[in-house]
Amino acid sequence: MAVYASSEFSRVFSALDRDGDGKLSATELRLFMKAALGEDVSSEEADRLVASADADGDGLLSQEELLALALAGTAAEEEEEEEEGGERRRELREAFGMYAMEGQGCITPLSLKQMLSRLGSHQDIDECRAMICRFDLNGDGVLSFEEFKVMMDA
Repeated sequence: MAVYASSEFSRVFSALDRDGDGKLSATELRLFMKAALGEDVSSEEADRLVASADADGDGLLSQEELLALALAGTAAEEEEEEEEGGERRRELREAFGMYAMEGQGCITPLSLKQMLSRLGSHQDIDECRAMICRFDLNGDGVLSFEEFKVMMDA
């Protein structure tokens, strides 16, 4: 998982915290998972996710608890990838490298436009921005490898 700067993570957390109480409810978590990941999570599953990371027992997730949940999920995904021999991860790294702007380590709207043009799909820069926006989980306007993985699995 990409390491988020604390201010960046705080900004993402604030966007998820719809009622502004400094905590995420299971409902807010479900809305985020639907919007950002396109995943429909049942109320029961969201409740289980919250309960699994709710260190203080208040039934809500603080920023720290959400980060712990995200890191636990990433560790589980990495372990699963290792068990599969890492072939999928290698393939995704290779594909990511084709789209990423040289030296930047991320996919920008311009690098996406250039790669799509090479593949015969001519998109304007605004369309490329919109494509990136859907999977840009941290709101920085570009896709990291982790965000690219989410997009490819969608």
